[in-house]
Amino acid sequence: MMTEQQAFPKGFLWGGSISAAQAEGGWDEGGKSPVQVDYGDPAEGIGTRWIHYRNADGTRGRMKQFGQLPEGASYELFDDVRYTNHVGIDFYHRWREDLDLFAEMGFTTFNTTVSWARVYPHGVAGGVNQEGVEFYRQVLSYARELGMDPVITLYKYDEPTYIELTYGGWENRAVIDEFVAFATTCFREYQGLVDKWLTFNEVNVLGFVRGYDAASYVMLHNQMVAAARAVRAAHEIDPSIMVGTMVAGMCSYAYTCDPADALANQRYFQDGFCYCADTMLRGAYPDFARRTWREHGVDLEVTPEDAADLMAGKADFLAFSYYSSSVVTTHEVEGSVAGNLSTGVPNPYLETSEWGWQMDPVGFRYWLNLINDRYQVPLFDVENGLGARDEVVVEDGVERVHDSYRIDYLREHVRNMRSAVVEDGVRLFGYTTWGPIDLVAFTTGQMSKRYGFIHVDMDDQGRGDLHRTRKDSFWWYQRCIRSNGADLGENC
Repeated sequence: MMTEQQAFPKGFLWGGSISAAQAEGGWDEGGKSPVQVDYGDPAEGIGTRWIHYRNADGTRGRMKQFGQLPEGASYELFDDVRYTNHVGIDFYHRWREDLDLFAEMGFTTFNTTVSWARVYPHGVAGGVNQEGVEFYRQVLSYARELGMDPVITLYKYDEPTYIELTYGGWENRAVIDEFVAFATTCFREYQGLVDKWLTFNEVNVLGFVRGYDAASYVMLHNQMVAAARAVRAAHEIDPSIMVGTMVAGMCSYAYTCDPADALANQRYFQDGFCYCADTMLRGAYPDFARRTWREHGVDLEVTPEDAADLMAGKADFLAFSYYSSSVVTTHEVEGSVAGNLSTGVPNPYLETSEWGWQMDPVGFRYWLNLINDRYQVPLFDVENGLGARDEVVVEDGVERVHDSYRIDYLREHVRNMRSAVVEDGVRLFGYTTWGPIDLVAFTTGQMSKRYGFIHVDMDDQGRGDLHRTRKDSFWWYQRCIRSNGADLGENC
């Protein structure tokens, strides 16, 4: 085993991440209004979920997540569809039990989202829903009592449907003011409970899911301006509050040593990750943005006020997700793989999960060094984990889940993360796995795609009583945290 001196720095934050929409359930309780995924089903196989609605002519329709309703259509629930987010894992009612389990593992931090639809269910005009505010105050206060330093995310693609139906969504600049009002209320209400915030979760995914159309750049611009204004609001309320930006990790390699592949890979990194990270951390669009806009036919209006807001509201730290890596090429190559909304050609040196994500723990070290060198700000890994199908077995009358594959995945990622921090000097201050407890998968809407250290008895069709079971990985992560990352041994 490594010595204490070879472990992570003292005060390094360990924990896990969930989100309100994927875990809470209680979709229409406590004054909450609907969000888009409340109308979503669990996908079949490894596909993405459908969002259901009724057209103006009375016919049924469905669209992929992030889509926009056709003119005259309205979201609607249908009896023959299972809506997994309605119950989630019932964190809304079981949060004490779940936080106790997190504390048993030794969590020193905990990341979740505050649901916009619980705090402002009908926008600013509808006023603050105090019942929703108090729900999160209870959760955050209890997490503090258990020794956790919460890092809270304000937005994970879950604005109230009221915002979409009233304003048309993020293409409308009016939504900037709506978001800043929501963020400001959270900063004030939870001052003293939360001193580290994230504005938008994986803010860069809009381009991927919408195919980099002109509208996605307008929406993204409005989100980044809203985030910058939120940073300013937080610092005015309490200068000690840290507000970070969260960007989906885009670790990639050139497929060959062809210079054209190298250039394509560089542009993939620039357009996919740096476009957002540079803007939020440096306070202005990067020089290459003009090339990006030209290639996508974008005529983006950046007002003097917007430019001033971006510069004055630079993020205090960079948070990110890392699950896998991808490969970029200009050549014709058979096959493709995908991971967390990014796609590429297969990497023959890596193993692939059931959902097609290529697992690359060494790439984690490479990625950490890459972004540390580019940005020179504190870093926080807010998502890393393995989605897999777990089997519950009964041994001596006790339910168990032997998820050695998850332990192997996490062990090697933590090992490479430790090398990046201890040996390479990367400025990483915390690590939260996705997700420490089984929950509804974001892209697929499934319960069968499980990430947790804690098994939740619920399947895609709503069968199960939601009871919690500690998996083998629960005990492994407990040892990892207790040793501050020094004990990653084979036995758990």
